[in-house]
Amino acid sequence: MPRPRDPRRDEAFHLWEESGGSKKLKDIAEQLNVTSSTIRKWKANDKWEEKIKGSAPKSKGSALLRRGAPKGNKNAIGNKGGRAPLGNKNAIGNKGGAAPLRNQNAVTHGFFSKFLPEETLSIMEGIQERSPVNMIWDQIQIQYAAIIRAQKIMFVSDKQEMIKELKKKKSVLSETNEVEEEEYEFQFSWDRHATFLNAQSRAMAELRNLIKQFDELAHSEDERRLKLEHMCLNINKKKLEIEELTEEDKPFEITIVNKGDDSD
Repeated sequence: MPRPRDPRRDEAFHLWEESGGSKKLKDIAEQLNVTSSTIRKWKANDKWEEKIKGSAPKSKGSALLRRGAPKGNKNAIGNKGGRAPLGNKNAIGNKGGAAPLRNQNAVTHGFFSKFLPEETLSIMEGIQERSPVNMIWDQIQIQYAAIIRAQKIMFVSDKQEMIKELKKKKSVLSETNEVEEEEYEFQFSWDRHATFLNAQSRAMAELRNLIKQFDELAHSEDERRLKLEHMCLNINKKKLEIEELTEEDKPFEITIVNKGDDSD
């Protein structure tokens, strides 16, 4: 026996329709005590976009309830009381009240829904409440974590270390037997270390830029500023270490002086 239709399903559409398609799905979900994914599923399966554009079936049972007099109706011409007559422009520019039916506030969301997958739309919906300061803080944490993680991945134990990786392998048939050819790629310690130092320098430069942006936007009493001060100290320390290591890796010069050139 099929499960009865959830009455909240129709109520969700009416809430969205009343707002002219501008109400966020997560707000409807909270109001009806269901998940955002459920609302998105109802919206897709019940074709809310088509209904609100007037493309729903015209049968009596499923026709949308239209508000007010039909288009072209002249009953209100000359009406002196109640609402303004059709065509009246007194309310142009009025910013009060709810958005009218078929309002275009949701055009942007509708545009994205045509091209972006549901998962991406869900993420976009989730970050609507995050301020630019919080977004920059998220990037700072991600970038800082990547820098710390790279220490382990790119660690070089000593100058004798060498990594040998199989790059290509193929079988070659000859007249007598089958020969396997293998091609290897070697990574020497100095190459890996130099690559790591360059990558770390770029990553820390980007992190410093993010910290600068956060410092410009964040409130002066934001507690995250203390964490940033600690990060900056670590970054400066790492920068000095990299500069010292880079200096050590530079080629040294040997000057030969002949005894005969000594004027003393």
